[in-house]
Amino acid sequence: MSAPATRRPVLTEGPIARTLLMFALPILGSTVLQSLNASVNAMWIGHYLGESALSAISNANLILFLLLSAVFGISMACTILIGQSLGARNIAEAKRVVGTSASFFIVVSVVIALLSYIGTPWLLQRLGTPVDSLPYAVPYLRVIFIALPSMYFYSFLMMSLRGAGDSRTPFLFMGISVLLDIGLNPLLMFGIGPFPRMGIAGSAMATLIAQSLTLFALLGTLYARKHFLRLTGAELRYLKLDPQILRTLIFKGLPMGLQMIVISSSAMLMMRLVNNYGSQTTAAYGAANQLWNYVLMPAMAIGAAVSSMAAQNVGAQLWDRVNRIARIGVLYSLLLSGGLIALICIFNRSALNLFLPGDGDAMQLARHLNIIAVWSYMFLGVTFVLFGVVRATGAVWPPLIILFVTTWLIRPPFALTMIPAWGSDAIWWSFPLSAMISMLLAVAYYRWGGWRDARMLSAPIGAAK
Repeated sequence: MSAPATRRPVLTEGPIARTLLMFALPILGSTVLQSLNASVNAMWIGHYLGESALSAISNANLILFLLLSAVFGISMACTILIGQSLGARNIAEAKRVVGTSASFFIVVSVVIALLSYIGTPWLLQRLGTPVDSLPYAVPYLRVIFIALPSMYFYSFLMMSLRGAGDSRTPFLFMGISVLLDIGLNPLLMFGIGPFPRMGIAGSAMATLIAQSLTLFALLGTLYARKHFLRLTGAELRYLKLDPQILRTLIFKGLPMGLQMIVISSSAMLMMRLVNNYGSQTTAAYGAANQLWNYVLMPAMAIGAAVSSMAAQNVGAQLWDRVNRIARIGVLYSLLLSGGLIALICIFNRSALNLFLPGDGDAMQLARHLNIIAVWSYMFLGVTFVLFGVVRATGAVWPPLIILFVTTWLIRPPFALTMIPAWGSDAIWWSFPLSAMISMLLAVAYYRWGGWRDARMLSAPIGAAK
């Protein structure tokens, strides 16, 4: 159940370790559900449609991640602005942010979905998708692009609620969405009962239906429960774009979105290198990526929780709590990510067997590359948590620069330089190398950088308008 309208979640009070954990767990649960959904879909596709189809969704998901990253920064800027506003006890400011952000997301999502649908073959060709995977990837992506507006707006609502200190409501509705998606997936793929047989496009159609239904259910629930951030009556004027808030969303959100684009575009380049070794290596890499997603979940959840929690404390000017939030967040990330990495190394073959047949060449490749690269996600965990803290003040450019240096100026050049000597192993070793350097730079910026002096809005968050 979400917090009643008369009781606003407060992240500026109480014991930090417990508050952070209780706030992060639903975020982690949401992330687990998302990856579980993707993994179940990959299991159906990999086992029943073959390695070429699994390779297709590996390539398609990279493109989808890139497009979601395009608005990730705007969502994060919205989360931080709402958190700072509520920390400063300025509800009207938070509603202005919600209104401007909602209008912006509606327009941008429709434009991106239309352009992406038209350009689907071009996008896949630029990625170097294997020829035998293209017949699967094109229909899958085109249905996903139809679902993109629902995905964008649903993501915006979840991030807004988290900025307001509520991570349980997004978790509840994520669970509903995933159950719908998982349940509809085989029905639409294989034409069970009254459902049409759509093949791999059926997997994407299940996502479209689940996301759309859940989005409308979430909106209806927020208004039925009279959530304190809902817009009613005269407040609907906040849907008109506020120039100051829009500038902040764009100029602060753009670098945060670029962080994800830098990561995803680098991943696309690495995927292109992997694709050069054929569909079996691509399938092995895709299966390992499914496991890596789970390893990264705790760091992503802690990083998101830390950012929302730090934003409210920044708005309230409680800097000692901000520092303690960072330390506890890093500890949680190391413990959770490290535990998962250890389990994956112990049960390496069994875990990969969920996505790949146990007797194929792809399985042997996946086991090998997994042991080399999975450890990099412990380093990335620390980086994401520290970035979550510093961006809560509005310091958004240094994290972007750090990620660009490590994912573009270190990872691909290292792989390309060493491929003649090491073959595909050069690709796998580039991951832990770049992740370790990223962590060291993030720690250095947190310790000695000027992030505490950064601002989101030019005017004080608590200033009356």
